[in-house]
Amino acid sequence: MLSSMEILVLSAIQGVSEFVPVSSAAHLLLITKYYAFVNKNLLIDICLHLGSLLAIILYFRKDLFNLVNNKLFLKKIFIGTIPIIPVGYILFQTGIIDQIRSLEIIAWMSLIFGLLLYISDKSKITNKIDSSFTNKSAIFIDHNIIHVYGAADRFIILDRGEVVGEFNKEEITKEELVQKMIQLHESGKIKVEA
Repeated sequence: MLSSMEILVLSAIQGVSEFVPVSSAAHLLLITKYYAFVNKNLLIDICLHLGSLLAIILYFRKDLFNLVNNKLFLKKIFIGTIPIIPVGYILFQTGIIDQIRSLEIIAWMSLIFGLLLYISDKSKITNKIDSSFTNKSAIFIDHNIIHVYGAADRFIILDRGEVVGEFNKEEITKEELVQKMIQLHESGKIKVEA
């Protein structure tokens, strides 16, 4: 049985690492193995991620429950979630999930994706999204500027579907992009609901 202290530590790790550019699942596994917690159960990780999901739902409750304006958005979430169920079932039933949740896999994936982000950050891309968007293009949406800046070559700031700012990576640093977002918020172009 997991102790209250272990649950408190794992909850704090989940709460902090879910909203920064690191893998919260990997950190839960690392802490569990490092401190030799009693229960290294997948169910504990799922419950902790469910807590994050509930916090996000609570924060975005007005947007999520406004079905009149968000039917298409909710439909896309539902369709995008459907593949998770059979894939998760297959991974669990075959035992592959336990092999994936190893320290070696975490280390290799961190190294590989770190290198991919470094390469994408250093690559000069001359294509523009409005003139050369193909099936090889990608749209990356995230709430964390650190994720976005490392992977993108062009930034479009949206507020409720309306474009409020557009910038090319060659023209703006990460710090300047953050400053522009702050200026857009202070100017009233980005609205925050209370």
